[in-house]
Amino acid sequence: MSPLHQSAPDGRIKKRDVGASNLLLGASLNMFEVTTLGQPLEVIKTTMAANRSDSFITALRRVWSRGGVAGYYQGLIPWAWIEASTKGAVLLFVASEVEYHARTAGASEFLSGIAGGMVGGAAQAYATVGFCTCMKTAEITRQKQAAAGLKPPGALETFVTMFRTEGLRGINKGVNAVAIRQVTNWGSRFGFSRLVEDAIRKATNKGREERLGVVEKILASGVGGALASWNQPIEVIRVEMQSLKADPNRPTKLSIGSTFRYIYAQSGIRGLYRGVTPRIGLGIWQTVCMVALGDV
Repeated sequence: MSPLHQSAPDGRIKKRDVGASNLLLGASLNMFEVTTLGQPLEVIKTTMAANRSDSFITALRRVWSRGGVAGYYQGLIPWAWIEASTKGAVLLFVASEVEYHARTAGASEFLSGIAGGMVGGAAQAYATVGFCTCMKTAEITRQKQAAAGLKPPGALETFVTMFRTEGLRGINKGVNAVAIRQVTNWGSRFGFSRLVEDAIRKATNKGREERLGVVEKILASGVGGALASWNQPIEVIRVEMQSLKADPNRPTKLSIGSTFRYIYAQSGIRGLYRGVTPRIGLGIWQTVCMVALGDV
């Protein structure tokens, strides 16, 4: 992750301009990322987290049984597209402001980056990612077999039913878990990426103002994204809270705490890390798209 602020020649902290062209580029790259490998990896990750006894191969077969190739793109339209086109703008605006004010208050670049990522991640969750993630998970886990010869409801019909039945709370189930995931994910990702960038600069004798190469930036961001997967338990909790999979043993009213206890009782520690492999793959693919293609 490159800094969201820059130092002027006189030593003053200069906030990076988050212009419309950058936001449009970011949204376009996010759309490309999710429409190619991003959504298939998301579907596999969610399937493994919701069906914790599945192996990776079993999860692939389960997804295939829900529509063949199309099964790997469940939730893409419209929810993943809505999320992809909006989440970057929220993160950039909020993280840029927080990091700038943290730096001007005297915080180090490392701590400012973590603070910007954490607050930006929380803003993402409550503004767009929480709702979109809930609807994507519902689409991936709901029953799709036709009952009594009737056609299964589509994505928008599912949304309308959930909204009529449970209101805003229903389409935002698990939003607090999403917020914790985003806060810890982006805080960790910014922090780890900065540490790797610093190590690369020292190894290559590059100064603070010198740009890293594309491969170097991919390495730094990729390692940061992979290490940020330490919070996979909150991701599994999030999936369970948003899942529409029929499970008579699941508690009726799910909080983060009760969901954690349920998953641990059912699947142990390993259950809390189901889906971490495709999540790491997803992080690497996001890095390649955003860093490599963004610099083309």
